[in-house]
Amino acid sequence: MYRLPAARWRERQAMINTGSIMEFQIIPVTAFAQNCCLIWCPQTKEAAIVDPGGNAEMIEEIVRDRGVVVKQILLTHGHLDHVGAAASLAGDYQVPVLGPDIRDNFWLQALPDQSQMFGFDWCAPLTPDRWLSDGEKIRVGEETLEVLHCPGHTPGHIVFFHRQQRLLISGDVIFRGGVGRSDFPQGSHSDLIKAIKTRLLPLGDEVRFLPGHGPDSTLGEERISNPFLQ
Repeated sequence: MYRLPAARWRERQAMINTGSIMEFQIIPVTAFAQNCCLIWCPQTKEAAIVDPGGNAEMIEEIVRDRGVVVKQILLTHGHLDHVGAAASLAGDYQVPVLGPDIRDNFWLQALPDQSQMFGFDWCAPLTPDRWLSDGEKIRVGEETLEVLHCPGHTPGHIVFFHRQQRLLISGDVIFRGGVGRSDFPQGSHSDLIKAIKTRLLPLGDEVRFLPGHGPDSTLGEERISNPFLQ
C-alpha cells in the first residue's frame, strides 16, 4: 500500500479539532488523499477510526500521539480508498469493523479487483463484523453517532452524524463544491442528489461536514453555492 514519509505525513494532516464535544483529526491517506477520520471521546479517550483507506502504520502513529484507545473501525462505503487498511487495523487493535450498509457487500468482496484497477497493493475481500442500517446509533465513549443511509455514490453508502455537535462525516456523498461520482456499478446520480436534499440538507445549514476528500464545508454553504444542488 502507498506510504508517506513521516515528515510529509505530518504536513498533510489537514485538520485537528480538540476541546469540543467530540474530538477528531483528519488524516489524508493513500495516493487519492482520502480523508480518514480519527474521532474520540474526550472524557473516556475511546476512539474510532473512520474510513482507513491505507497507510495503517501512519494512522497507528497518530493514534499513539493522541493517546486514545481505538475501540472500532467505521466504514461509510466499500471503495478501496476508504477501506484498504481496515482489516489490518482491526487485527492490530483487536476491534470490530462496523459498516457500511449490506448493499455495499459486492464492493467489499471485489477489493482484489479494485486493487488491480487502481494500482494499489493487493487487498483481500472484507466482511465487516456488523453491517449498519439507517437509524442505528453508534457509541464512541460517551458520544453518539447516528447512521444515515445515503445511496447514490454506492448503494450501501452511509454517513455518521453527531447531532449535538452538528458534525457530519459524509464520506463521498457531498464535497465542497461537488458531489460523489455516480458512474460506478449500481451508482445513481438521482439517488445521490435525492439523499443529499432529503437526508442531509434538512439536518441544518449550520452542520459542518467532513468529506471523504478535500476541505470541509457546511451544508448551508453547499445548499447555496454547490452547482450540483441548484
